[in-house]
Parts: sequence; structure tokens; C-alpha cells
Amino acid sequence: MCGIIGLLGNSDTSVASSMLSALSHRGPNGMEIFSDIISNGSITLGHARLSIVDLQNSKQPLGSDHGSVLIQNGQIYNYKSLKSEIRNYPWRTSGDGEVILALNKNSSQIKPEFSKPPESKFNGYIRVTDNYLEINNPATSHNSWIEELDGMWGFALWDSRKQELILSRDAMGIKPLFRTILDDGTLLFASEIKAFYRHPDFSRRPDINAIYARLAYEYPIDNTTLFEGVTQVEPGTIETWSLDSDGKAVLTGISKFSSEKISPDKNWDPISGSKKLLSSLRYGVQDRFMSDVPIGVVLSGGLDSSMIAALSHDSAIATNSNVPECWTVAGSEDNPDYIFSESVANHLDLKFNSKIIENDVFYKKLPNFSWHGEDLDISVLFWQPLFQEMSKHVSVGLCGQGADELHAGYERYKHLNSHYDLIKSRLDNTNTSLDLDIPTGLGCPWRNKNIFYENNFSNLLSALQFEMDRGQLSNFQLRLADRHSMAFGLEARVPFLNYKHRKESYKVPLNWKVSNKEEKMALRKAAKLTKLPKIVTDRPKMPAGTATTPSLLSSFMEELTPHAIEWSKEYGILSDILRKQPDMAVGIRLFHSLHITDRDANFNKTNLMDLLEDVDSWDIN
Repeated sequence: MCGIIGLLGNSDTSVASSMLSALSHRGPNGMEIFSDIISNGSITLGHARLSIVDLQNSKQPLGSDHGSVLIQNGQIYNYKSLKSEIRNYPWRTSGDGEVILALNKNSSQIKPEFSKPPESKFNGYIRVTDNYLEINNPATSHNSWIEELDGMWGFALWDSRKQELILSRDAMGIKPLFRTILDDGTLLFASEIKAFYRHPDFSRRPDINAIYARLAYEYPIDNTTLFEGVTQVEPGTIETWSLDSDGKAVLTGISKFSSEKISPDKNWDPISGSKKLLSSLRYGVQDRFMSDVPIGVVLSGGLDSSMIAALSHDSAIATNSNVPECWTVAGSEDNPDYIFSESVANHLDLKFNSKIIENDVFYKKLPNFSWHGEDLDISVLFWQPLFQEMSKHVSVGLCGQGADELHAGYERYKHLNSHYDLIKSRLDNTNTSLDLDIPTGLGCPWRNKNIFYENNFSNLLSALQFEMDRGQLSNFQLRLADRHSMAFGLEARVPFLNYKHRKESYKVPLNWKVSNKEEKMALRKAAKLTKLPKIVTDRPKMPAGTATTPSLLSSFMEELTPHAIEWSKEYGILSDILRKQPDMAVGIRLFHSLHITDRDANFNKTNLMDLLEDVDSWDIN
């Protein structure tokens, strides 16, 4: 796990170094820069390393004999099997990232379609070629080898022979990758948006449509960010970039190498099916033991994390690895999550580590939480003290993220009509003021223009597919796990999202996912095949933030709500929806203060209320 940054076009190593230093928390084990002058511009790549595998070597940017240079964030779990299949490659490291370069080698030998800089045209914020979406566009030539990778990643690969930059993100969007275009045509990309702040020509402007959708749905939608002109590289996607004759970055191709489709099997058998669910999850846990540093388990006492803990214990025994310890945080030792977590750890004979969160945690820690989260979250603040405590002892944490999306674990799935009515009521307030008269589709922030007008929750299948495709998992749960673990130099891994378990979960019939009284029935049946006690396998789903720190959150919001209602009046068309969600009014105010206002890095020395009161004007009326 690491942080990456890059500039294509008009690059500058001093600016790149500053951008990279903004991500130093992601790579506490060293930072390196690669830069090269090319025929019509320049390319600079930067890498901040968190050493997990091949600790002494595998420094990046990593070059190759065939003229390609790699920067990678994440892990390739099947790298050893891939290396055994690749013949006559001059390996320089024992790490996982180099297999990306090796697989790319054959692709780089293909003669490029053009020998001169491509012609370009504008498509929204970016320049593109005429054929960037065609069936045989340049990005499609990389599908076959990138499909061989099993892992989580956001990587950039510069092919000097083709003068081509490849950007790619894993199928589920576990690892982040953002991009933006400056006014001079330079492409910037990075693992976190805050790296862009260090470029003198980057302007921080809020994207009102994206923010409104985030407030309505409670997670960011599609490839949008809360910043105008900043787009995510879409999960499961390859982008190829080059420079035109004027030295401006051009998107020459884009291709989806992976697509997730929920396809319930009418012939699914509960007995064999639950065994396959458990077996595929065990596979994911064992693969994620790949590490040369200590591993821990995030344990909430709920079904998902308890299954990870149980299988981690078994996997450690089976592979002669050290049995991982567990970590839990809560508002008090009387908290149900704390009690269940301790019980699970004791039952599985795992060492139990805990931290009781301080009463003033929201006042002291919320600015840092907002800074790293780059979003409006406040209720799930517990993530940071959890990962901060773990990072003192381990460098990798196994988490239960993804289970609720795969197995329909949220309460809203039992009440789709009321959930849709809630979203529609938020959108109906001002949706006529929102303008999506912009390009949509591959390579764009929005997949389509129907987000504000279409009933995406007409049935359970459409709801699950919508949230899988449009951002609940990648833009909320996985973003939280990535940003707040990496805030303390800790790598979060998500075994539920391994490809075998995803495939098995998609087959589960909807009536085995949720009913009026219960959720995740098939997964619970699988859990009963483990050593977990019945009280845990039958425990209902609890909302993470409010369950972990219920009294702390409620007392904080009781004090802040009158202020939040006043602040909401300053946000134009967002005012009404913010007034009805005071926690989001606090969240947007803090986001405004830290991310839109040009503040220095010493914000943590400033009182929370001073940060909330001291904001620049934000004209969004």
C-alpha cells in the first residue's frame, strides 16, 4: 500500500515532490521521483512507499528493460503464480508490483497505431481522440494482461516506447486513483485529491451537482468527487493517455476490463451454496495473509468481522503463520460492540486489543478525520482511533467491508419503498436547479444523466446493482477504509471482495439475502459452519457509527445542531437538504473550511469551532 502522484504534460520535479509529500502518510518508508523529458512535453511519477512485501527492495518508481516505469498503490495477491508462468523476464525484485511490468512487456512490443502525436478535441473537461471509445481503442490492447491480475490496485505505467501513460484501477475500486486537467493541458493524477492542492495552478472549486447527489443518496455517485474538474478513474477500467502536438494531455483510449453483475441462481442449493460461500471467503483471507510484516484483524463483534477473525485464526494455523491479534474501539466497555468483540476474541483464542474512545474525540479529532476523508463524513469517526491504535503494532489490517453490499446487509433493503421516498424527497426539492448538461459515460464523472430522475430502488435486485455500480461500496465503505487506515500508514485489506467470493455471492437468490425480519441469511448459514457461537451468527446488523459511539455522537450533535441549522442557510440550493441533515451540515462546513478554503497544514492546532466559523465565501446560489 502506498501513495502515487504523476504529471503528464508540463511537469516539474519540485512541484511533484511537494505533491508527493502531501501523501507522506501513505508511504512512511520512503519517497522517490522519476522524471523524463519527451518529444512534446515531460512526464513525472512519484511514489511514497509503505513496505509490506520485499521490504528491502521493490522501491518505486520501478523501471524495466523494455522502457516502462511503474508506480503502484495496492497489492497483487497472485504475483507468485504469475511469476512462475512468465519466462525469461529479468526480475529485479521479489515483490508483487513487478509482475505488472512483466505482463505489460508483450503489450509494449505491439506497434502503436500512430507514430506522431494524436489530434485531440474537447469532451467536457478533458481532451480526447476521435477513437478513444471505439472497440479497438488503445486501452483495449491492455485488457488481456490486466485481467490476469488478482488484487487491489491503482497504478500508473509509463511506456516510453509508445509515449503512452496507462492508468488502471482494480475491479471493485478498493484502491483510489484521481485525475484532473490544468488549464495548460497538464494531466495530474494521485491517490488522494489533497496532492493536487500542492500544484500552484490547481483551483479548489466545489462540484455542486456531485455534492447534492452525495447528500441525497448518502454516498458520492459514479466517478464524481466533491471537487469540480476532479474525476476518479473508474473501478475495473484502463485509461491510456498521450500528449498532442501542443504538449497537452489527451485521453486516447478507455476500456472496462471488469464488470460486476448480480445474477441470482434459481437452482442455488442452501447447503452446498453456503459451503461455497465459506470456502471462497477462506480463500480470500488466506491470500490476504501475503505479507512480510505483522497482520491484525479489525473486529466489531458483528457477523462480518467475526467471520474474518474466525477464518484468520484457521488460516494462520494452516499456513504456519502467526495468529493475528484483534482490535476494537468503542465509547465504553458497556458498548454492545465491545462486549461482542471481546467474546468473539476469547472464543477464538485471539488476543484482544481495545481502546475506549475519549469523550471529547469529536472536538479533538474531527478536523483530521475530515482532512483525510476528503468528504462530508462525521458519524464514523471511530475509524481513525481504531487504525491509529492498530498501526502501533501491525502494518496490515483485515476488514469486513463489502459483506453488506454483497449480501444485502443494510436495513434499507427491507424497506425499499420508504428509502426511495426519502431520496426522492431530497431530490425533488431542487433537482430542476441541477444541470447535468455535460458529457456522461466512460471517462466522465457521471455514468448517465438519470441519477436525479429515475427510480433506482424499484426492487431489491435493481437496488443492489445500482449501489454496486454507482458508488455505495467504492465511494463510501472502501474510501473510508483506505483513507483512514492510510492516514496512519496501515494497509486495510478486504477479504470479502476477493473475486471467488464475489462470484458466489452474486448467485445467491434474493430471498436468501434479505427478508422482512432478517438480512444476510445465506452468509449467516455459512457462518454457522465456522467456530463462531450462535449468538454471534444470529446477531442483527448494527449501524457502524452510531453503534460504536452512540452517546458521544448524540451529545456532539445536540450541541452542534443549532449552529448547523444556521450554517446551512449559507449554502444556496443545498440549504434545505442540509437543514434536514444537521450532521451533513457540520460535515460540509468542515469540508468547506479544510478543503475549499486555502488553509495551511497546521489546521490541527486550531479549535474545531474556530475552523467551522472561519470559512471563505462559497458562491453556490
